[in-house]
Amino acid sequence: MTRSLIAVDWGTSSLRAARIALDGRVLEERSSQRGILTVPPGGFPAVLDETCGDWLGAPDALCLVSGMAGSKQGWREAPYCPCPAGFGELGRALAWIAPGRIALVPGLRCEHEGVPDVMRGEEVQVFGALSLLDLDDGVFVLPGTHSKWVEVRDGAVQSFRTCMTGEFYALLRQHSILARTLPPEDGPLQEAEFLQGVRHAQAAGSLLAAAFSARTLALFDRLPPAAQASYLSGLVIGEELRAQGALPPHVVLIGSDALTRRYTLALGELGTGTRSLGSEATWRGLRALASTLESP
Repeated sequence: MTRSLIAVDWGTSSLRAARIALDGRVLEERSSQRGILTVPPGGFPAVLDETCGDWLGAPDALCLVSGMAGSKQGWREAPYCPCPAGFGELGRALAWIAPGRIALVPGLRCEHEGVPDVMRGEEVQVFGALSLLDLDDGVFVLPGTHSKWVEVRDGAVQSFRTCMTGEFYALLRQHSILARTLPPEDGPLQEAEFLQGVRHAQAAGSLLAAAFSARTLALFDRLPPAAQASYLSGLVIGEELRAQGALPPHVVLIGSDALTRRYTLALGELGTGTRSLGSEATWRGLRALASTLESP
């Protein structure tokens, strides 16, 4: 890598940017709430300039933008790159906004039984984790609103699956009968009740069968009010884990501390070991991708 890198993670609700030195060190980070949904048509160049225009002024600067900025609702569509895909395939599929200067990372797509699945932004985190941990193979789990389970072999993403875990939790939490007895705020994680939910999800065999237990346990005073949200969280995360079938002996988690903690607990309860990474995976992934590109 012989050029300074401006790494940008531009999602639906937020924008993060980092200035990365030639040796890979993160020199400075900036963030804002200017996600793609806040940007008017034609406004993406101005928002990027507001965020890091001084960095872009460097004559050798290279800017790589991952996330939803490359979606149909974003700056410009960067068509999904088909799996299997590694650094080479991703680099060749970049959508250049300013040739040699600013490019959108395309995201990945795969199919299961004739049904497509997609991700944008998570692929950069996975490649960053491969670089940080010096791995070529593994299972990577990215928890969130739409959790991703990613299989990597020989340095390439072979396939992945999306689980709408966080979104289902929010729907049950706010818009189902369960909301009637749940406290207004989640509060601190109650580990014992969270793991109780994980175990019940395995025994019930379906979230449709398990979810009502959050109401009945509360109805008969077997679940303290302060622990009900933790129990429900355990149910939906437990369902995600149950749906994977036989779990691998080890996975790499990539996400916020709060979410990776929950998945570490849940996976540990089911006999799977974990390692966790945070935002550093995004910056390392974009830098590693930049390193594969030829200088213009």
